[in-house]
Amino acid sequence: MKVPYLAVGAALLSVLACSVPSTAADPLVLNDIEWKAAPAKGKGEPHLQVSRRKSNSSVSIDGSRRELAGTEAALRGAAGPVSFTIVHAAGTLACTGVLKAAHDGAGRCRFTADPGFERDLASRGLAPEDRDDLLAMLLVDATIELADGLTAAGVKPKDDGDLIAAAALDVTPAYVRDLQSEAMTLTAIEDAIACKALDVDGAYVRGLAAAGYRKLSAHDVVGMKALGVSPEYARAMNRAASGSGK
Repeated sequence: MKVPYLAVGAALLSVLACSVPSTAADPLVLNDIEWKAAPAKGKGEPHLQVSRRKSNSSVSIDGSRRELAGTEAALRGAAGPVSFTIVHAAGTLACTGVLKAAHDGAGRCRFTADPGFERDLASRGLAPEDRDDLLAMLLVDATIELADGLTAAGVKPKDDGDLIAAAALDVTPAYVRDLQSEAMTLTAIEDAIACKALDVDGAYVRGLAAAGYRKLSAHDVVGMKALGVSPEYARAMNRAASGSGK
């Protein structure tokens, strides 16, 4: 069941857009970056959109990330000039611009990559192709701790793109451990990412095991979830197949 994996690509388009190839002479400092803030819509949160060249990524300003506290405070200010800085292990994003109103403005940024972080990635086989990838890591909060935790959980990222995707979809070591059960053996990071993209959780996998399905591949589990197969439906199908009707 490979078709449902197409949904993973669609889910990651916006968050991975900053991770694009550039030239070999990749500078430590990236200057051609623009930002735009937009207020909340409906029950959503205000968000910050960061763009470079033809790529962009959005970050929710919802208070969930400590390093964005200063950005959140700056963007909820009154109309006028504004500046904010995001300091992350991957580097520093320093921005200036103008607010028209709270959470409504635009401007430009300068990103300075952290060479130490880049070396730490390389020592784990996760060296970025270019420093646009490091900017993407800042935006999705991809860290060395996440890379090491996923490796310890048995789903080692194979490259920096895997780490960015895992961070973007909040594929944590705890999430991976919760999925691993007698119903499904999870050993590949791309399978964990596919599961998270389709909202497969530990309860769903354990429900399949209780319905009589064990040692399924991640492809099978993702395919069942994509087709709307619930544990209750799987249990009913097993009863029908056995002729019990109970």
